[in-house]
This record gives sequence, structure tokens and C-alpha cells, in this order.
Amino acid sequence: MRSRFDEQLSQLNREMVHMGALCEDVIALVAKALAERDAKLSERVAQLDSEIDQKERTIESMCLKLLLQQQPVATDLRQISAALKIITDMERIGDQAEDISEIIPFLDGSCMENGGTLQGMAEATIKMVTGSIDAYVKRDTALAEKVIADDDIVDDYFEQVKHRLIDRIAKDPANGECALDLLMIAKYFERIGDHAVNIAEWVIFSITGVHIAE
Repeated sequence: MRSRFDEQLSQLNREMVHMGALCEDVIALVAKALAERDAKLSERVAQLDSEIDQKERTIESMCLKLLLQQQPVATDLRQISAALKIITDMERIGDQAEDISEIIPFLDGSCMENGGTLQGMAEATIKMVTGSIDAYVKRDTALAEKVIADDDIVDDYFEQVKHRLIDRIAKDPANGECALDLLMIAKYFERIGDHAVNIAEWVIFSITGVHIAE
């Protein structure tokens, strides 16, 4: 009975890793679409988001079967409950990547002038998402803690972008709509960073039994 349960846990882990890889792919793709203002690339983001949604449903079903059909001990219960929390954040990462992709077709070259800060924010966010997934795969609390600390970098980028866009609107109100689009993109990246933090916190909980946010 235990050997079958361990195999089901291993399968759950493989599915989680696959979903995490999809999240990394969708963030990298939307960042590339933003940098190149490529509407075709942004269209592929929606396809990846659909795959992430499907993977969430698959993993949720696996977790519920493990809880209902088996009798998990405390360590197993933490792993399963953490997985249920983590997939919710991963699904939202896909949603927010798609939200960004829907704005990209409306951006033009002049709108993206001085967009280096926004690209830096995108890269920092990708690093957080990748780190949170790696922390889950490796069961590495130190890596998870680094992801949580790196959120300050993304937050700092957001403040920089926000202040620059406010200055742009003040100097050129006619292009205010463009500035607001960029501000929304920055806000979505900031939220993705928050989801990476949530994943990292649940990784730590699954290993230690302590949820540091509490």
C-alpha cells in the first residue's frame, strides 16, 4: 500500500514540475513578446495559459484522490496540501502573463521608449518564478528564502517604473493611455513576483511544517 502511495506522490511531483516548467515558459515568452512588441508571440501565451489551466485541474484531482483514498502521514499531508496551494499561484501566473500579452499589441515604438527598466523588472520576475519552482523540485529552503528576499528587487523596479510613467504623463498628457498600459504591465509583473513568493512560502511549509507568513 505504501509503495503505491509513494509512486502516486512521485507522479504528483512530476506533474508539478511540468506545470512549473509551463509557468517558466509563459513568463519568458511574454517577456520576449514585450521586448520585441511581437503580437504573434503574445498570441502563443494564451495557448500556454490553457495548458497551465488544464494541468491545474489534473493535479488538483490527483491531490484529492490521495487525500480521500489514502491515509497520508503528517509529512505527506503537508506535501499534498502545499501542492494544492502552489498550483493556485502557478495558475494565476499564467493568467497574468496572458493579461500582459493582451496589452502588447497596442504598444508602439514610441510607447516603449526607455523601456529598459520594465525589461529589467521582467527579468527579475522570471528569476523569481524559476527560483520558486527550483526550490520545490530540490526541496531547498535556502533557495525558497532567496526568492522571498528577491521580491524587494521586483518591488523596487515597480516603484521606478511607476514614478517614470507618472513623470511622462505630466510632461505629455496626450500619451497618457500608453503610459497607463505600461503601468498595468508593470503591475502584472509585480503580482507574478508575489505569486512566486507564495510558492516559495508553501515550499518551506511542505518541508518544515511552518508557514513563515503566519
